Amino acid sequence: MDDINEIENSYRNAISSAASLGDLEKIRVKGLGKKGELTELMKSIGSMEEAERRSKAPKLNALKSRIIGEIEKKKELITEDEIKKSTNEEWLDISRPTRPSQNGKIHPISQVTDEVVEIFSDLGFSIAEGPQVESDWYNFDALNIPPEHPARQEFDTFYVNSNSDSESPPHVLRTHTSPVQIRHMEKKGGVPCRIIVPGKVFRSDYDQTHTPMFNQLEGLAIDEDLTMSHLKWTLEEFCSKFFEVPDLELRFRASHFPFTEPSAEVDIRCSWEDNILKLGQGDSWLEILGSGMVHPKVLSACNVDPNYFQGFAFGMGIDRLAMLKYGIPDLRSFFEGDVRWLDHYGFDPLDKPSIRSILS
Repeated sequence: MDDINEIENSYRNAISSAASLGDLEKIRVKGLGKKGELTELMKSIGSMEEAERRSKAPKLNALKSRIIGEIEKKKELITEDEIKKSTNEEWLDISRPTRPSQNGKIHPISQVTDEVVEIFSDLGFSIAEGPQVESDWYNFDALNIPPEHPARQEFDTFYVNSNSDSESPPHVLRTHTSPVQIRHMEKKGGVPCRIIVPGKVFRSDYDQTHTPMFNQLEGLAIDEDLTMSHLKWTLEEFCSKFFEVPDLELRFRASHFPFTEPSAEVDIRCSWEDNILKLGQGDSWLEILGSGMVHPKVLSACNVDPNYFQGFAFGMGIDRLAMLKYGIPDLRSFFEGDVRWLDHYGFDPLDKPSIRSILS
């Protein structure tokens, strides 16, 4: 009993004289740590005789509880003293302005994609998606692109190596979003339809206006009685809303695409006065997209009867639309990750596009 009282007095004195939380922690480890003095005494209970254990075990448990209690009380006192000392010594001028903070910006590609989707959604189009690694069938054959077409050569297309011994053509990184149109029309109930397909595409090219990866949007409308006039109206409505020019004039030029017949390049009226591009005025024309009526062979490849259904399709570069609308000179800047560039051309996260905001 005298030993227990002596140990308790020793620890009480040590705890009372502790000047910091560090000192208090040393005392705790000395007594209650894995190899501490009180811990060893508690371990010895198991080797005592029953009579001795009945006598000493409760006293040792009570001692341990009192020491832990004393440590906690001292810890609270030291903490309160440190808070008071810090409050008295430190000084804060609450009238000073806060440190400047830089908010994140929405990338122009994301912003323009949202704008385009918003406009076409208002015109009744829904969104379709598909894989970025495509088979040769979906990327070329089903779209009426012949084997000798330049787009199927390695200098223009990224082919994916195959580990199998299959003799089938290797897969490719899709060169356009048109394969999604094929996949959609193949589905049960895939036609009639009105869909847009935004997404990344890949081509082996790199300069001021081309990059190996870029963003494209294609549209497809299939029904019983669609004509070029429906295509013309759709594109005029889109361009007028997107570029925010009410009387925007478009020019449809005859062209050729394997997957549409007839095909047309679409130009927009513009001027380059003082080397500044202005849309909707002037005597110049600027190509912005390609379009046409879906080729009967493409419909047949999807098991859609070309004698009953017909439709139109169009495709445009989202990056190019962003460059034209927001005056961005170099396509490569979109993918360089320069925070200064994004701070200049980016958009406020709360500035969500809508039909009302686009037209206001």
